[in-house]
Amino acid sequence: MGPASTWTTTATSDRAAYLAVALSSGIGIGRLHSILQACSTPHGALAAPFEFLCAIPGLSRSAATALAARTLADGERVLVEAARLGAVALLPDDALFPAGLTDIQDAPTVLFAKGRLELLSRPAVAIVGSRDHTGYGAEVSRTVAEAAAAAGIAVVSGMARGLDAIAHQAALDAGGATIGILGNGLGVIYPAANRELYDAVGTGGLLLTEFPPGERPQAWNFPRRNRLISGLARVTVVIEAAHGSGALITAGTALEQGRDVMAVPGPITSPTSAGANALIRDGAEPLLEIADLLAHYPECASVDAHATPRARPTPAPAQQPMIPIPAPLAPVASCVGRELVHIDAISIVSGLPPGDCLAALAQLELLGAIEQRPGGMFRATEGQATGGAAASPR
Repeated sequence: MGPASTWTTTATSDRAAYLAVALSSGIGIGRLHSILQACSTPHGALAAPFEFLCAIPGLSRSAATALAARTLADGERVLVEAARLGAVALLPDDALFPAGLTDIQDAPTVLFAKGRLELLSRPAVAIVGSRDHTGYGAEVSRTVAEAAAAAGIAVVSGMARGLDAIAHQAALDAGGATIGILGNGLGVIYPAANRELYDAVGTGGLLLTEFPPGERPQAWNFPRRNRLISGLARVTVVIEAAHGSGALITAGTALEQGRDVMAVPGPITSPTSAGANALIRDGAEPLLEIADLLAHYPECASVDAHATPRARPTPAPAQQPMIPIPAPLAPVASCVGRELVHIDAISIVSGLPPGDCLAALAQLELLGAIEQRPGGMFRATEGQATGGAAASPR
């Protein structure tokens, strides 16, 4: 049972009160249980004195301070904004709340959903992989997603650039179902280059997030997102993943949750296949043909069960439209081309202090004009104007 199981959530005011409490800073599923047990209802928690909140087992003083400042109006604003975006808030005791996410570690206290809610009851497969993929990886992602969608399996991924986006689009193109898990709130499109995909999934599939509408992406949000990707899926398929990549984090959460992990083998000389190959070495099931995946879904139709995941040539990628750069960000944007460049070099060439430079780079990343790589390295996105002046700072 969810944390709301001893009180009704049918009234709008009750749902608003629950959201005000559940979305308070420092409140996870464990603390939420403790709060509702001590206060009986969310309304009771909002009305409780600060000293009472501080005495709740497991509730830190900082979390109690944040909760004491919350009001019913905070929850009402979230409901209004979700409705404005065409979304709904799903609470753990709602009939549509996905059962697979109620028993995972650090289960979400609330989900915000936009699109086809009925997809939450479909059997699902997670398809994850690298942003810096090869043509082979793109073809595998497309083929596996199409086959899964044709068999009635919902394709779950993280709405990131690269193989995530290819899997989502392939499922839609096949007339099937896809669920995009966001690392930010609804109404915020990240990366910006995925705007069309965001709209398509929100209409023909389902967008899902535990973050309230309007919340901006933060680095620590994405590992949290990954546990929802694997938690929704019966099987997590890793296609291409370098060592230390987010796809491997998702594979790790899948194993912790007792889900199955499959990996697509790749050339031992390819860095993008190193992580997937290591998973196979360490015991993950290799995905060699579509039948390997469909065997995990006996209730679903078998479509091209013995097709190999490399049946068609990879089409040339579509040219991405140029993203306009605001004038204040132009000095930094001009320093970043398609070759990786370190932030120190960008700071030197642009003449900006490192802090101001990093703030400008963050804004450019939100626009979809650049992307950050490990080690403080940056480069322009595909199709964006290249700068490159920072490549050889003097």
